[in-house]
Amino acid sequence: MLQLQTELEGKMAYFGDMRERIASLGYSVGSNWEYHKGSFDSVLWREEGETIYLRIPFVVMEGELDQSEAHIKFQTPYVIKHVINIGLDNDENSLTSATGFNQFQKPIDKDGHIENKNRWEHAGEQEVKKVLRLVQ
Repeated sequence: MLQLQTELEGKMAYFGDMRERIASLGYSVGSNWEYHKGSFDSVLWREEGETIYLRIPFVVMEGELDQSEAHIKFQTPYVIKHVINIGLDNDENSLTSATGFNQFQKPIDKDGHIENKNRWEHAGEQEVKKVLRLVQ
């Protein structure tokens, strides 16, 4: 995991408004959200079973995350690499497993080693700058 030092940390926004704006940049709400915290996630790079994401976490300051008017505060963004198994999953019996790719499988490594850290830090920082324009 590569933490990014940006001006986004500490900024506030309304969840519903931000969710709509940030979707235009290809972000979605991370699947690990809770009523008091969550993240916006975007794919920076994907090849075979490896994906590098930019994750922008936030905490809910007022309201709950299932409400558009929830007030959120951004935390430190970071770049993370997930590695999944490409190939047959012997424990599953579905079409997605038979095709060699199951988008719902858990990563083999949720925090894989990131090669060329400077490249991904720079890429992440550039993406955060785009998000920052949506907040201000």
